[in-house]
Amino acid sequence: MTGTGPPVRLIARLLLFALAVTWLAGCVGTANQATRPGMPKAGELPAGLSGDELLTGIAACHLRRVAQTGDRGATDAVVIAAVERYDFTIAQMIARSNRLLETAADPSARVALRALTQGACEELAVLTGIAPSLVRFDASGLLMTTWIRVEGPIDEGFADAVVARLRREKAVGLIINSPGGSLYEARRLGRYLRENGLRVGVDGLCTSACVDVLAGGIERYVTPEARLGIHQSKVPPHLSTHEGGQLSVVAAVLYLREMGVDESIALAAAAVPNDRMSWISVPEALESGLATRLVTRL
Repeated sequence: MTGTGPPVRLIARLLLFALAVTWLAGCVGTANQATRPGMPKAGELPAGLSGDELLTGIAACHLRRVAQTGDRGATDAVVIAAVERYDFTIAQMIARSNRLLETAADPSARVALRALTQGACEELAVLTGIAPSLVRFDASGLLMTTWIRVEGPIDEGFADAVVARLRREKAVGLIINSPGGSLYEARRLGRYLRENGLRVGVDGLCTSACVDVLAGGIERYVTPEARLGIHQSKVPPHLSTHEGGQLSVVAAVLYLREMGVDESIALAAAAVPNDRMSWISVPEALESGLATRLVTRL
C-alpha cells in the first residue's frame, strides 16, 4: 500500500468484493441486514460527519484489517458496505488509505493513526447495519472462504496455536468442537476472534470453556446438531473460597457482556455443579446472543 498510486491488484480484488456484497450480506446474518430506524438513507451522510471524515474512517477500518492480517488482500465487510452506501469509489478509499500510511512515517502521526483505526470498523457497523467481519482475497483476486476446524480440549497454549493456524491458512472463520478446558485460553482466543473480525461455528459438542470461544466470534453460527453445554468452571486452588467463586462468576458475566451475549448464560452456568451439565437449546442460544444464526451445515 505504498507508492504514489493505488495498488491495481488490490483494487481489482475489492471490485470483485463489490460484486459479492449480496452473498456477504447473507453470511453476516439477517439481523444485521435491515436498515435500522434513524439510519441515513443511501448516499446521505450521517449527521455530524463530513464526507472527508467518513472517507477517512472507511480507510482506517480497511487499514486495520490489513495490519492485523499482514495481508494486502484483506479488508472488512463494512468497508465495502460504507463505500456503496455513501457513494464513494474503491479508488478513493485506496487513495485515502495510502495517504494515511504516508503520514504515519512520522512517529507521532503513527500513534494518531493507531488510535484512528481502533473502533473504526465498529463505528462503520453502526452506520451501515452490517456486522464488521474479516474478508480476504487470494492471489488471483477471488473471495476466500477458508475456515479451519479445531477439535479436542482447550489446553495450555491452545489460543496461540489456533491463532497461528488461522493466520497461516488465511482463514475467515473457526469451527470448534471441544469439551472445554482452560478459561484463560478460551477467553484469550475469543477476544482475538472478536478484535480481528473472525466468525465461529459449532456443529458438534461445545461445552464449558468452548462456549467462551464461540461467544468471541463476530458472527456465531450453530447447526441443528450443535450441543452447547455449560456448568460451573473449576476454580483454581488459590481462589477456592466463597469470594473466589464469586469473582469467577463476575468474570464470566463481564466476559459475556463484553461479547454482547446475555449474562444469564453465565448465571445459569454458576448454578450447575462442575460434574454435571446444563444444555442450551439452539433457540435459547439464538435468543441469548450466544449464537447469531442457525445454519444447515458448516
